Amino acid sequence: MKPTDTSDSDFFHRVVDCQWACPAHTAVPEYIRLIAQGKFTDAYMVNRASNIFPGILGRVCDRPCEPACRRGRLDDAEPVAICRLKRVAADHRDDITDQLPKAPKKKNGKRIAIIGAGPVSLSVANDLMPLGYDCTMFESLSRPGGLMRSNIPSFRLPTKVLDEEISYITDMGVDLRLNTRVESMTGLLDDGYDAIFVGTGAPKGKDLVLPGRDESDHIHIGIQWLESVAFEHIESIGKRVLIIGVGNTAMDCCRTSLRLGATNVKVMARKPREFFKASDWELEDAEEENVDIMVNHSPKNFVIENGKLKGMTFEKMDYTLDEKGEITDSTVSEEVFIPCDDVVLAIGQDNSFPWIERDIGIEFGKWDMPVVDPVTFASTRENVFFGGDAAFGPKNIIWAVEHGHQAAISIHKHCEGTPVTDRLPDGVNLQSTKMGIHEWRYSNNYDPAARGEMPHVDLKERFKKLDIEVELGFTVDQVVTEVERCLNCDIQTVFTPKLCTECDACIDICPVDCLTIVENTDEDELRQNLTTPAQDPDQPMFVSDPLNYTKRAMVKDENFCVHCGLCAERCPTAAWDMEQSTITFAYAGDENGGSASCHKRKVG
Repeated sequence: MKPTDTSDSDFFHRVVDCQWACPAHTAVPEYIRLIAQGKFTDAYMVNRASNIFPGILGRVCDRPCEPACRRGRLDDAEPVAICRLKRVAADHRDDITDQLPKAPKKKNGKRIAIIGAGPVSLSVANDLMPLGYDCTMFESLSRPGGLMRSNIPSFRLPTKVLDEEISYITDMGVDLRLNTRVESMTGLLDDGYDAIFVGTGAPKGKDLVLPGRDESDHIHIGIQWLESVAFEHIESIGKRVLIIGVGNTAMDCCRTSLRLGATNVKVMARKPREFFKASDWELEDAEEENVDIMVNHSPKNFVIENGKLKGMTFEKMDYTLDEKGEITDSTVSEEVFIPCDDVVLAIGQDNSFPWIERDIGIEFGKWDMPVVDPVTFASTRENVFFGGDAAFGPKNIIWAVEHGHQAAISIHKHCEGTPVTDRLPDGVNLQSTKMGIHEWRYSNNYDPAARGEMPHVDLKERFKKLDIEVELGFTVDQVVTEVERCLNCDIQTVFTPKLCTECDACIDICPVDCLTIVENTDEDELRQNLTTPAQDPDQPMFVSDPLNYTKRAMVKDENFCVHCGLCAERCPTAAWDMEQSTITFAYAGDENGGSASCHKRKVG
């Protein structure tokens, strides 16, 4: 097997599985260590350098980092509560005003139009304003935030948290034009902007065309209905409510219904539970509130009598699954009628671009989506860029934020007259954590404690007002325990082959048998020849250059390492060292010799 090239940042990045999985590549272990030290403000700023919404995402992120967390694979435990620790940093930080990016008084003369005021648009403005751009943001709603405001209920995301983190960006001097809908891309192009960014999301909820659909005004489109609730246009709903769909929007709809007066709420799923799109924790919260989730019910028609909605008819489905868990066949076992007063359709979202003329050089492809480069976020018209749901369909907030970072790079390069494809590579910095023979700059104690359960507001109390936040945040004791569950995956075991005497001391002391000195062969055979065979082909291994004496290789299975540092403590020749790997990512301010001040942080 080819020896590992540790000069390639991708190796160290992939070893830090949580950071690798995060679309914005937030430095997870670093901010968790800062929390452990009580440095909440510093932890917040580490977060903000990449995700810009730590308080928001600490509550509503879809947590792609947590399934990747090695702690969940190491001892069959649950992953570290990465998302909720993000909230800890946000809730307990000091005033950060002096650490936020500032727009320079002298502008660079470039004008950028940003359509939409959701997370991707705010991310673009966050990166461009400190570089001297004049950013004009057009938003059809009366307040900024996009779907973060209109579709995430306040019992999950308090308005105060949303307003505060948005204001950090808009207060830089963004020309925010609320209640302003862009009616024509041609008209905007004629206004002479140097670049235009489209971040309008996927604002059109999917409808369910079935008999009876148009005969009642008690059948609602989920995202529009949530928006009406958020802006207080709707304050009540019927006692019996059916929610069609099982995504996260459906979970927000069913829980919101309970707070508007519903007493019997059913979520109707067409397929078995293993096919649900909603996050596990969203489902758990809904079921805790006594929402009834009914599987294998395919909608057939709305039942209308004398102009009044009486309920819906469903076909109850039986499915045949293959060994991979995929549906191979389905049959209808019976029809059932379920009474209701209201129906909320939460079956997906579509994009909508009626305001973009089709003769101005912006190509559209499948599903009437714009043709957008997945790296540069450029459209087929050189000065128009897309991002977030508007570019590639519905995803989540953290993806939108990263799209905004990348689009801002492209916009900056376009305005500077350089190719948008010429982008700085990722890098890596290594710093030894050694303080003494048995002392490190990080806590290396392996804590087998279980993941803490998030405290919730009592069930009777949470329905009294729509904006009572259900999750209370971790207690002090929970924080202390949870931060120690992190394996410090960014503290790397760095090996120097020429110093190794093959004494096996590191292998003897390793508590998890992740080290082996072995003949280097092809990868499949090598994985099987380790002390503990490496069965996960997706997890990288470290393979050293040939050792001095036997020409064998030192091999380390990154899947099992707990980063305890015992190998480095025991090694008599210092062939092993514990070094922190800091992955560096370029933002708009780093390109073309620009200032990166908007991403600097103050620690200590």
